[in-house]
Amino acid sequence: MPNDNVKSYLHLHLIVFIWGFTAILGRLISLDALPLVWFRMLFAVFFIFAYIRYKRIPTKIPRQIIFKFLIAGLIIALHWFTFFRAIKVANVSITLACLSTGAFFASLIEPLFFGKKIVWYEIFFGLIVIAGLTIIFNVETNYVEGIILALISAFLSALFAVINSKFVKEYEPAIISFYELSGGVLFFSISLLFTNSFSAEFFQLTTTDLVYLFILSSVCTAYAFIASTAVMKYLSPYTVMLTINLEPIYGIILAYFIFKDSEQMSPMFYLGALIILSTVIANGIVKGYKKNHN
Repeated sequence: MPNDNVKSYLHLHLIVFIWGFTAILGRLISLDALPLVWFRMLFAVFFIFAYIRYKRIPTKIPRQIIFKFLIAGLIIALHWFTFFRAIKVANVSITLACLSTGAFFASLIEPLFFGKKIVWYEIFFGLIVIAGLTIIFNVETNYVEGIILALISAFLSALFAVINSKFVKEYEPAIISFYELSGGVLFFSISLLFTNSFSAEFFQLTTTDLVYLFILSSVCTAYAFIASTAVMKYLSPYTVMLTINLEPIYGIILAYFIFKDSEQMSPMFYLGALIILSTVIANGIVKGYKKNHN
């Protein structure tokens, strides 16, 4: 593996650990999912803009490309909304376990974008993932809404990763991130305006929430977003999604020690989660083996 690929892969693991902590912050912040995501993106846009100005990165991009960035921003905004909403209605463990299906979704979406064929072993592994999800559905009946939201979030995450893998080949990661997050802020602002959600109370944040939002928007969003976009120059969308599936492991372990009893799940839940994670890892191993022997 080329040196740049190794550095990018290790960097991606750091980013994934940070994303695992994102779920913890989502649980700690008292805001509902929509305002939480809106503040997160708004603050992150300012941090990224400051970075762009500091680095003196040119911001001029064709209008049609900016429009595509804005649409991608809506996708990542909806991913975060469903992600945090799932945490609010279920818990961190349920949300992150279901989010690990992202690699399976990526294996289905990527062929549509790049004209590749769907191979038999990916369908086979996909069926095993569904079996793991079925176990979780059957034993965690109190969290069905959270499970569905987390699966939607996983699909949107995979879709976003595939779309962004095309952008990074031509444009600066910070510029992509700036326009995408600005798009998310724009679309959610329109939603909040039409529902008359903007009020004095909406902008009254507690000191604790403000501190958590600062960490969430700076380290877990601005930095991680730019960095994750940059590593896509050297790593495939599937590799990115595969590595992101370590996020549940990091997040569930952190949640177990931080929130204790509320994150202790039934043995069958952990069996279902283990089936999903093991299948995703096995899929990656098979994919890598076949690539090296073709």
